[in-house]
Amino acid sequence: MNTTAPVATPVDFATYGDYTVKSSTTKTGAFARPPYSFRGRITADGSSGFKAEPGRYHLYVCYACPWAHRSIIVRALKKLEDVVTMSAVDPIRDGRGWAFREGEGHTPDPVNGFRLLREAYEASEPGYDGHVSVPVLWDRETGQIVSNNFPDITLDLNTEFTEWSDQTIDLYPKALRQEIDTLNDHIYKTINNGVYRAGFATTQEAHAEAVTTLFESLDTLEKRLTDTPYLFGDTLTESDIRLWVTLVRFDTVYATHFKTNLHHLTDYEALWSYTRRLYAIPAFHTTTNFTHIKNHYYTTHPQLNPSRIVPLGPILDW
Repeated sequence: MNTTAPVATPVDFATYGDYTVKSSTTKTGAFARPPYSFRGRITADGSSGFKAEPGRYHLYVCYACPWAHRSIIVRALKKLEDVVTMSAVDPIRDGRGWAFREGEGHTPDPVNGFRLLREAYEASEPGYDGHVSVPVLWDRETGQIVSNNFPDITLDLNTEFTEWSDQTIDLYPKALRQEIDTLNDHIYKTINNGVYRAGFATTQEAHAEAVTTLFESLDTLEKRLTDTPYLFGDTLTESDIRLWVTLVRFDTVYATHFKTNLHHLTDYEALWSYTRRLYAIPAFHTTTNFTHIKNHYYTTHPQLNPSRIVPLGPILDW
């Protein structure tokens, strides 16, 4: 197993300083995620104002970001690579935020020539001063952001491009939608956002509450997955993708960087088997870039890792 340290892209922290997330904490020190301002939806018939069409839309993503990774996986599973184009930003952010740079696994912006992702937000809403995040779904036709609301993007990729996508896979079947929505909400609150609530808490009490809730949820899912390959039996769904993007980062980043170390993922027999089972699917492992993941987390949050040292491990048998 290669233990060479990931090589971080040179970023000018000296000139531009560190990136600051537009987030807040409650009086108890709990992390509060900022709102997502662009909430357009793509529809097959165009009734939303954004009609599903090949070549019209572009995804701006970061391979390090779990929210963006979900969109990347769904795009690959549904075989939409030639329908919705995609490019990645540099996983390391300085004070200007997400940037388009040449590097391993990321490129200059091929659609608009933007240097910073913020320019896409400014082009869509002049004077925009909100949270700049990935993924971003961009509309070439109108020259604006359709959505940066990550829960909606994957649903629309799955359901609204059926004319051009792989219809043998339906990640959001109508018969299961209510159950999927309920489970997705639980996974988001306790696990997807739970690791961030633990990592960015500013009091011991807030951190302890987030970590306790996180592992209670993992314990419940461990039982659920003991005798079934996916969260809904033999059917791969949106819920699996939402859970998996956090699990695949858990031991590599969250257990150390966010101090979620009551247990490691590898301590869970069913969850670890489940994570590796999904990793064996090409759409999952070919879109997982551990170098980007580690470089992003360990260099972009100086309040958590002021030295910006990227650890060599862990060595995991995927």
